[in-house]
Amino acid sequence: MPEHVNILIDGERLIVVAGSSVAAAVALANGGITRRSVSGMPRAPLCGMGVCHECRVSIDGRAHQLACQTLCAEGMRIRTGWAEGEA
Repeated sequence: MPEHVNILIDGERLIVVAGSSVAAAVALANGGITRRSVSGMPRAPLCGMGVCHECRVSIDGRAHQLACQTLCAEGMRIRTGWAEGEA
């Protein structure tokens, strides 16, 4: 298993330790903001175990993936709703 993997978060390249969660990678990239609420407020992971759904991101084109429950993989493309202005 490689020690590091290359991923893209909102179009920016990031190298993370293999085995890191997507939520951890997003925290490194932008402070952890994963999406916006309906009113436009920034949201970030709360529970860290997939219950709150605040960590939802798009991964490789699949919307509403739980970042705290997904491990980073080589070449993974992650889009946060924060960068796109999505709710």
